[in-house]
Formats: sequence, structure tokens, C-alpha cells
Amino acid sequence: MTAPIPLSRQNLSRLPDEVSRPAFDPAHLRPGIVHLGLGGFHRAHMARYTHDLMGQASTLDWGIVGVGLLPSDRRMQEALGPQDCLYTLVERQQGEESATVIGSICGVIFAGDSSQAVVEAIADPMTRIVSLTVTENGYCLNPATKQLDLSHPFIIHDLSGMALPRSAIGILVEAYRRRMMVSQPAWTALTCDNIQHNGAVLKAAVLTLAEHRDPRLARWIEANARFPSTMVDRITPITTGSDIDYLASRYGVIDHWPVFSETFRQWVIEDDFVQGRPSWEIVGAQLVADVAPYEFMKLRLLNASHLAIAGLGRLAGCTYINEILCNRDFRAYMQALMDRETGPTLPFVPGVDIAGYKSTLIARFANPNIKDTADRVNADAPINLLIDPIRDRLAADADTNLLALALAAWMKRVRGMDDAGLPVTTAHPLADLLRSRAIEGGPDPRPLLSVTTLFGDLIENQRFVSTLERWLLALYEHGARGSIALARRELGF
Repeated sequence: MTAPIPLSRQNLSRLPDEVSRPAFDPAHLRPGIVHLGLGGFHRAHMARYTHDLMGQASTLDWGIVGVGLLPSDRRMQEALGPQDCLYTLVERQQGEESATVIGSICGVIFAGDSSQAVVEAIADPMTRIVSLTVTENGYCLNPATKQLDLSHPFIIHDLSGMALPRSAIGILVEAYRRRMMVSQPAWTALTCDNIQHNGAVLKAAVLTLAEHRDPRLARWIEANARFPSTMVDRITPITTGSDIDYLASRYGVIDHWPVFSETFRQWVIEDDFVQGRPSWEIVGAQLVADVAPYEFMKLRLLNASHLAIAGLGRLAGCTYINEILCNRDFRAYMQALMDRETGPTLPFVPGVDIAGYKSTLIARFANPNIKDTADRVNADAPINLLIDPIRDRLAADADTNLLALALAAWMKRVRGMDDAGLPVTTAHPLADLLRSRAIEGGPDPRPLLSVTTLFGDLIENQRFVSTLERWLLALYEHGARGSIALARRELGF
């Protein structure tokens, strides 16, 4: 067997024929986009769309400079730097898969120690779009209000004016300030995170921080910058060591940070940019005047369902999402959740068959070739994915049993163990507080509900608290599997 080939520009021509290579020369890329949060999702999604476009149109001046903001992101630079920023994307659907070397990234910056290099890259006049996938936690928001949390340690630091910014919001504001000071045009801030009205949320956070730094800067940003909303969708598991080994043995490519994803992808973008944009619509993106209906559909049907079954499935001892969907009780629960509670909160979504969309979601989650873990889904998913539809259902005086069961599972999971007493990791900024409140309350949800930064005034709705308490008690008494079976019997789904 031929020895695997290390991935680099020099070695592109040596790769096996079954590995698709860029239809353009990555060495000729020029930076036009800076992306904050260079993780697997961006590399399977926006970077893939941009790569495809570069193969069809003369768009090499839209190269992406990827930025890692966390100390753990040092690996990103260490892996992609020696590979000339190239990486392999393996896309899987049932028994089929393909491997493609993605060439749209032209630089990587590690900003876990200092933001100086990324601020300078954004302030450079060549940068016309700054995109983000930093998860909701990266916006330093108050979870209950979705407004910038001025008490967040990173925001306090960024307002001190003593050093370079630490937060993603602070980085944007400082780079906007530098553009303003030298009379350079603003750029478009393009959020690709799963936050309802994500463009408006990002704009409000940026303007709030800018206003506290310099009201003149806030006025300049509001007048000159743009913050389009987007809806993004592609299931992208975390890359494992076995994935790296598989790529080397199956495709003969040594890649220290490949990406594995499903074949499905969707990107809906509000068409509101300054200084131009790539023609992503040529390669399948939807450019629309209003993203809100599509965004709402995805948050309520995909993201809320994902979090609901991941939480329940993890308590039941399941590792993978497809493993959870193999259980007919969990599958029936997800279908009922969409049909009865989250689906009825949707507005009209132009051009979308909602019933077909639901069926597609179940098939995607059940895909055995996408080893997406329940822990990944649980890790960064904001609880507002459940709280927001709960509030809408309560306002309509409608049933919330299925959403309450999902929230109860979240509450039991943050205690730090599954139904068998085995440890469960909780990745949340308030993890220690949540764990202590979950232990304090046990089957009583009130200690957790009193964390108003997460739940607002939900504790004051006695009808919902009673429903939630009933399902949390069921989880403690019968476990996740028993509680789902009980729900099926009593609620008839």
C-alpha cells in the first residue's frame, strides 16, 4: 500500500484521484473575509460554499482568514498552518461518502493569547466581511434578555481601554474604531450562529459596547456597517482521532484537522451588505429580504428537537444522536414535539413544506454514518431553544408537556450524572451554579428556575412550574426511557 500523503499545496497533485481537489490555485487567494470561530461547522459550511464558488467564478479576492479565539484553539493553528490552510471535508449520507480538499481559507490566526493580530486583520481595508460562529456564549449576552451583559468579565475588560479586547464583540468594536479613525469604510458583520434574529442581536451588542466606549463610534457603526441575519444548517460532529486515522487509511491523506459532515446543507442570508459580497447564491445559498421565517423554523424544529432528544438520550445512556433515534419511543417523542408544540408556534415559511422538513430532520438525525454525539449537542446549546417556545405556548394558553419534559431532562442532566449514576460533563458558563442548584432541588425545579439570568420570570408561572415538576419527578423516579414511555401512554403519541 502507498504511504499516506501529507496534505499541502505542494502535494495536491499527488493526492489519490478519488479525493476532489480545488479547481483553483489556493496560492492565489487574497483575503476578503475574516472569520471568528474557525471550528468544524464553519469549515463544513461557509468555507465549503466559498470554496465551491471559487471553483466556478473569479472570486479569489474573498479568501477567508480563520481565527481561533479560545486557548484551546491553538490546535487549529498548529494543524492548519503546516497544511497551507488546506483541510479535507468528508461528506456522508447513508452508505455514500466523498472527500474534498477545501482551499478557501488563506490564513489562520490564533487569538487565544492576544487579539492584536485579528484586530489588525479586520482593520485592514481588504477585509469586507467579518463572519462569526462563536456560539451564543461568545456574544457575552445576558441569556434572559439577549442584551450585552455589561457585567461579563470580558466586557468589563474591553471597556477598561487598558489592553486589546478579549471578547468577539470587543474585537469588532475596536476594529470598527480603527476604520473610523482613518476614514476607511465599514465592513459587514455576518453572524452564522444559532440565535434568533442573530443579525439584530449582534448589532445591538456591538452598538451597546461602542456606545459605552464612545457615542460617536456607535453612531458611525450604525450609519455605515451592516449586520444581516442568517440561517445556517449542517450537522457537523467533532473530529476525533479515529476520523484522522480513517482519512489516512481510506483516502491516503494525512490531515491533522479534517472535518466530517452530512451531505445536507442550507444557508439563508439576508441580502444586506456593504462593500459587496461573494455570489454565494450561485452555489446554493438563498439570498432573501427576510431570514426570520427560515431562522424561526430551524430554531424551533431542528435546534429545539436536537436539544430535547440529546438531553433525554444522554440521561438514558446513549452516546450518539442516531442511536437515540433508533429507539421508537424517542423517535415518536421528537415527532410529537414538532407536531404538537414547537411546530404550531411557526409563522408561514415561504416555499417550505413543513411536513417534509420534519421528516427530513428525523432522517438526518437517524443517519448512522454521522456519529454526532449527544454531548456535542448538549455542550453549547442555549436553553433558550426550549424556553422561547415554552413562553410562546404559555402565552397562547397551550399545552407544554413535551417541552417541559425536555427542560426537565436538561435540569437533571446538569446535575452531572445520567440515569445509571455515571458522570455527565456539563459545558456551560454557569456549570458550577447549575450543578449545585440541581443537587439542591432534586425533583423540585424551583432552585434552578430561580436562576433568573437563564429563566427570567418563568418561575412565576405556577401552571408551568407544576407541569415541569411532574416531569422532573418522573425522570428521577423512572429515568428517561420510563418517562418517555409514560408520556406516550398519557399523551397518546
